[in-house]
Order: sequence, then C-alpha cells, then structure tokens
Amino acid sequence: MGAIIIKTDPVIEKTFANYPESAKAQLLNLRKLITVAASEVDGILELEETLRWGEPSFITNQGSTLRMDWKPRAPGEYALYFQCTTRLVETFKMVFGNLFQYEGNRAIIFQLDQKIPEEALKACIKATLNYHKVKHLITLGL
Repeated sequence: MGAIIIKTDPVIEKTFANYPESAKAQLLNLRKLITVAASEVDGILELEETLRWGEPSFITNQGSTLRMDWKPRAPGEYALYFQCTTRLVETFKMVFGNLFQYEGNRAIIFQLDQKIPEEALKACIKATLNYHKVKHLITLGL
C-alpha cells in the first residue's frame, strides 16, 4: 500500500470542468476518495482515469470498472456506477443495508446536499477496485 501511479486521460479534466459547480464539487470529492481508496489496496500500483460511456471512470488491473456522473435529468443527485453483472451492489445492500440509496444493481445514488458516509463508501470502492481478487468471498472482504 502507498503511492500509486494515476494515469489520467486529458479529457477527464474537461469533463469535470463541464459539470455545474454544485455537482463538480461533489464529484471531485468522490474522485479524491477513489484515489485514496485505491492507494490503500494491496496490489494496486496504477489507477487509470478515463471516460467510459462518457462518464469519468476508474480502472485497475485487479478490479471492476467504477464510474461516476451527474445527469441533467436528475439535477439534485449524482451517482457512483458499478458493472451490473458483478455482485458488488448486491453485496453492498447486504452489508450496509439502507445506509446508501441504490439504483437496482448498478449504482449508489447521492443527493448533492448529502454528507457521504465516507468510510463505508471507501470500503465499497476498495471492493470494486479489487473485485477480481475478492469476488470469491461472500461479502467481498467488506
């Protein structure tokens, strides 16, 4: 655990710049939480920031893709997206119950004015970025 290399596609900064100020602050905070969490996972030496489906996305060699976004159709919220073919959100529901607001098996939804439960969310992020190493565990190491 420690310093990791963060490879950022230049289009990422442009994407963040185009968010409304209220959403941008929350998404940048989420981005920071993701990079901190990644640096705390054994075996993650590099975190790639890129766009997937037009959304800021985070990829590691041992994890599942993690995406985030704010959408104009729901201006008071933003989300952290997970691959729906994994057991991630299902496991988060089992471990954390109604601590989070979920969208099916693909997202955790946050209100722009909500205080994020950072430690619990960081655990979810770590499980995602380390998914291929923990997917055999009942609670993904949470």
